[in-house]
Amino acid sequence: MNSFFSAPFRKLGANPYLLLILTMLMWSGNGIAGRLAVGEVSPMVIVTMRWLLVSIILFVFAHRQIVQDWQVLKHHLPLVAFGGVFGFTVFNALFYLAAHHTSGVNMTILQGSLPIFVLLGATLVFRGSTTRLQWFGILLTLTGVAAVASQGSLETLLTFSFNIGDVWLVLACLIYAAFTLSLRRRPKVSGIGFFSAMAIAAFLSSLPFLGWEGVSGDIQWPTLRGWEILAFVTLGPSLLAQLFFLRAVELIGPSRASIFTNLVPIFGPIIAIIVLGENFHRYHALALVLVLGGIGMAEWRRPT
Repeated sequence: MNSFFSAPFRKLGANPYLLLILTMLMWSGNGIAGRLAVGEVSPMVIVTMRWLLVSIILFVFAHRQIVQDWQVLKHHLPLVAFGGVFGFTVFNALFYLAAHHTSGVNMTILQGSLPIFVLLGATLVFRGSTTRLQWFGILLTLTGVAAVASQGSLETLLTFSFNIGDVWLVLACLIYAAFTLSLRRRPKVSGIGFFSAMAIAAFLSSLPFLGWEGVSGDIQWPTLRGWEILAFVTLGPSLLAQLFFLRAVELIGPSRASIFTNLVPIFGPIIAIIVLGENFHRYHALALVLVLGGIGMAEWRRPT
């Protein structure tokens, strides 16, 4: 990944916290884009096209590095396939489908479960240590997530109920947590090469889902606005955000990096205020303090 973060980007590539903040901003924008995409382009068209375009962009600008890294990557095809199929295709498919079936309240609460899944996986699979302060930090960040999701209403939290969209979101978070943990065993190749291989695997594995969407009659090719949304999703959440996240995981590990996903329910409303003109409420400010405070506690003197 150091080859990507060179010249003017070297300082950025050495700062995992800035990389993660930028990543969460783009992933938050992905949620807004998903809502805007309704009626403009169907879920599996987004998934297929985003990874096709990412694969083309990466090959055009980094084909030499990709060819060089392939000599190593071809011996790690199961890991590459797992990342592309589950971390990219299945996760995004479940995410966009869930957005059509569940409320924003449920989506933001359930997305906040990702750090817990990663921590539990690290503890159970890799026997990682989890301090009491870290658990308290996680609890604090989830409280912030709940504050945003419920709009500060206890009644909303108490009436929380599951539907098929909720189930898909929980499954998506479990899958992405497994993908995040699998990055511990990524082969010693450049981030560009590794990501490119997974992007190609994601595109190929999305084709059957696209075919299923077409057979079911739910397919919708992009409108003009749909192409604009697709361009943002491709360059931001799909390309830069993934490269930034991979680099951050390389620097501080998957458990610590995953904690920052709790910023998504904070940044999401802020972007909605700017893009959609929504109001900023006191519970947004409270949640921001809780989430940032929780991340700080989880990071405080945590063993590396």
